[in-house]
Amino acid sequence: MQQRSSPHVAASAIAVSLLAGLSGCASVPADQRTESDPWEPLNRSIYSFNTVVDNVTLKPLAKGYEAVIPSPVRSGVRNFFNNLMTPQSAVNNFLQGKPGDGFTELARFAFNSTVGIGGLLDVATSGGMDAQTEDFAQTAAVWGVPAGPYVTLPFLGPHTLRGAILRPFGISFLLYNYDNTSVRDKLQVLRLIDLRARILTAEKFLDESKDRYITIRESYLQNREYEIYDGNPPQNDDEFFDEFFEDEEM
Repeated sequence: MQQRSSPHVAASAIAVSLLAGLSGCASVPADQRTESDPWEPLNRSIYSFNTVVDNVTLKPLAKGYEAVIPSPVRSGVRNFFNNLMTPQSAVNNFLQGKPGDGFTELARFAFNSTVGIGGLLDVATSGGMDAQTEDFAQTAAVWGVPAGPYVTLPFLGPHTLRGAILRPFGISFLLYNYDNTSVRDKLQVLRLIDLRARILTAEKFLDESKDRYITIRESYLQNREYEIYDGNPPQNDDEFFDEFFEDEEM
C-alpha cells in the first residue's frame, strides 16, 4: 500500500513547498490573468518546476525511446495502454447516457484483448469500430459540474480543478490491480515515457510561441472543451456575430 501511495505523497509535499515559496516569487498583474486562470502565479511556478524536472528525466528518456524503439513497436505500446483504459471509457459513456458508444467500447476491448493480442494491435479500429473515448472529468462536465479554475499539477501538468479532483478515478485499475508490483511499476514508467515521446514533435510549436505557458493553457482548455462536446463545442456570442455579419456581407 505504501508503494502505491508514495508518488501522491511526494507530489503533495512538493506542492506544499511551492506554496510556501510563492511569497518570494514575482507575481503576474491581476489585469493580465484570465477568468479561467486566477491562480496563474502559482501555476507558472509549478509549470517552471515541471519543466526543469522534465528536462532532466522524461524528455531525454523519451528521445532515446523514440530513437531506439521502432515505430511499429511504439504503436503496439500505445495500443496496449489505450486498450487498458477502454473499460473505463465504456463506463463513462454509459454514465453520459450514450449506451451505444458504451457497448462499442466494450466490444473494442473484447476484440483488441483477444484478436489484438492483448491490445498490442488495434484490430477494432481497423475493422471500422472507432474509439469513443470518455473520462470521468468529461462525465462530470456533462452532469453540470463546473470546470473551476485552470491548475497546473506537480509532475502531472495542466488540468482544470474539476479534472484534478477526478484524476484518481482515471487510473487504469486493470494495471494497478496487477499482482506483480515490479512489473506494474515498469509498465507505468514505460507508459510515461511513451506519452512523453508522443508530444516531442509538438514542442516545435511551443518553441515558436511567445509564452509557452499561455500556449499550453489555451490549447489544453480548448481541447478539453472539444472533447467534452464530442467535437461540437457551443459557439460563443462573438463567434455567432462574426458569422452573422460575414453572411450579411455576402
